[in-house]
Amino acid sequence: MAEGCMRGLRYGMVFFNLLFWLGGCGILGVGVWLSVTQGNFATLSSSLPSLSAANLLIAVGTIIMVIGCLGCVGAVKESRPLLLSFFILLLLIFFLEILSIVLFFVYQDQIDHYAQRDLKRGLQLFGTEGNVGLTNAWMIVQTDFRCCGVTNHTDWFEVYNTSRVPDSCCLEYSDNCGLENPGTWWTAPCYERVKDWLQENLVALWIFALCTALTQIKIDLILSFCH
Repeated sequence: MAEGCMRGLRYGMVFFNLLFWLGGCGILGVGVWLSVTQGNFATLSSSLPSLSAANLLIAVGTIIMVIGCLGCVGAVKESRPLLLSFFILLLLIFFLEILSIVLFFVYQDQIDHYAQRDLKRGLQLFGTEGNVGLTNAWMIVQTDFRCCGVTNHTDWFEVYNTSRVPDSCCLEYSDNCGLENPGTWWTAPCYERVKDWLQENLVALWIFALCTALTQIKIDLILSFCH
């Protein structure tokens, strides 16, 4: 009875980590695809140019693949060292998730201040040579989130040194619509719009990740110390 239970746990762990690994492959694939296509999803940050959607997806996908592979091999071969390594990595990620959540809420005001300052600095690179990715990223963000500027549309006035905004700020897009009346532009701040969207989606993601990690840790503890 006990042997059958352990076999079921082992098969369950293999299946679970196989799905984990396949998920990592999918994330990595999307990241690679974004990196080889146009720079539409490049970073909006001027001080962290490597912090792009493509690079983040590649890093996350690679980590998930390595951890999932380690768990699968450890369960199939019933290797206690591999399972212990897998458990330690998973536990480390779990604590990092908790730490990142706590730090985010404790230093939220400082993070907002730094992020807004950095994004405004990045606006100065909009439309300049060698910054196609950043330019396209701002156009997509403003179009999709129906917003303009970091804190408001006047952020663009400092970039152009005149009362105009990019055409992606317009309620109805047309060439040179950014030169028209401010009443034809989006007024919502992009920073708040994107921040609200991230908070709505990341809360569910964090809960899922924590529950998944806790489930994995329980299974791994049983399998690691029963060999």
